[in-house]
Amino acid sequence: MAILEVRKYPDDVLRQKSGPVEKDDKGLQLLIDDMIETMHASFGIGLAAPQVGVHKRLIVVDISHYDEERDLLVLINPEIGLAEELVDSEEGCLSVPEFTAHIKRAGRVVVKGLDRDGNSIEIEATGILARALQHEIDHLDGVLIIDRMSAIKREFFEKRHQKALKEAKD
Repeated sequence: MAILEVRKYPDDVLRQKSGPVEKDDKGLQLLIDDMIETMHASFGIGLAAPQVGVHKRLIVVDISHYDEERDLLVLINPEIGLAEELVDSEEGCLSVPEFTAHIKRAGRVVVKGLDRDGNSIEIEATGILARALQHEIDHLDGVLIIDRMSAIKREFFEKRHQKALKEAKD
């Protein structure tokens, strides 16, 4: 297993839509293991394949730090089937480091996909798990948390981000 590079905004790879994982994908199990190791090493609760430069519809989520009854999830080709009850909560992202924002997301979702063994799975989620699933699935469609902010907040973020990049170069 290896810790992969987590791509950071404004890397163009984060804006591309991911294709489905095929049944005969040879490197899938190694990629899953590497993504899990990368997520844990980065102290994240979720990671999508595009965040490590792979355009496949694959996510890993581990909220066991917040809910000990929840096991690590691997979802292949996940789709949100139901989304209800908008909730506003603070969110961060490994690909947009040192930044958090209040984002409105469904408080309850039902997500369908495949587990790491290719078996169909359906997850009904609320709270932080619902938020993490939606966040990671957004990555599969090239959507970042900054895209979910108001235009004014996004403009503020861009100015702050440009200033930080300039300071890093100096």
